[in-house]
Amino acid sequence: MANTDRSQILDRLPPIPDDQPVLIAGPTASGKSALALQIAETFGGMIVNADASQVYECWRVISARPSAEEEARTPHLLYGHIAYDQEYSTGHWLREVTPLLSGNQRPIIVGGTGLYFSALTEGMADIPATPPEIRAQADQLDLSALIAGVDDQTLDRIDTKNRARVQRAWEVQQATGRSLRDWQADTPPPVLSLTDAVPIVFDVDKHWLLDRITRRFDLMLESGALQEVETMRDLFDPTLPAFKAIGVPEIIGYLEGRLTLEAAREKATIATRQFAKRQRTWFRARMNNWNKIYFSD
Repeated sequence: MANTDRSQILDRLPPIPDDQPVLIAGPTASGKSALALQIAETFGGMIVNADASQVYECWRVISARPSAEEEARTPHLLYGHIAYDQEYSTGHWLREVTPLLSGNQRPIIVGGTGLYFSALTEGMADIPATPPEIRAQADQLDLSALIAGVDDQTLDRIDTKNRARVQRAWEVQQATGRSLRDWQADTPPPVLSLTDAVPIVFDVDKHWLLDRITRRFDLMLESGALQEVETMRDLFDPTLPAFKAIGVPEIIGYLEGRLTLEAAREKATIATRQFAKRQRTWFRARMNNWNKIYFSD
């Protein structure tokens, strides 16, 4: 969106007190990172990542991380600081973001990972780490087998089409003997109350977003996505979360000759559209009491 459009969005924002963090959740490709940057430059603050794919140091282009030029304009934290094979969970993110809430600069926390925001503002159960042998066993099971090993109450609360969410629930049940739902029932108070923050759900016109998603793959190619994935090709492991980032499996398929570039583009575009739809569903279900900012050309 043009800068003039951005100024129109700023006019629609709720009041932003000097002492309160700003939370910005939004679907992929909606332009929420650019909005966060403009808020930082207008009202002051540092930008903190809340996107699970953007924590990996190997993916700047693929994950649509802010550019080096954008990062130079205002401080950006928790971007590209995790190795591709390093374990990183919502709990890791919450432990890293907590001390930033009481620092000298206002955090502007932006991203599309709903679990990060719910852990921050609703609390998070202190679940023990999954033993490696159980994780290895889970990696070998298909989605239907994982679903069969999760209790109905937990299944009712998660996206059963999202393998990562289902596998997490399966691992917790196997490792602890308690369901994920039971652990969540013992959740402690949240680190940040919504009443002490400015929570914003940012969304855009559906047709505008779908058009942007359609063009996104080609824009990534122009920015070096093929080279970025080629650099990591020899390390590719489909079980690692870093390699599940949208665009990575598709480009690996092209580099290995299993897909044409057009087929890779189509698969990545479909996956991105489906992801954006899941994000919007999450935001509607879990963020009803957030400030909703909608932009339509």
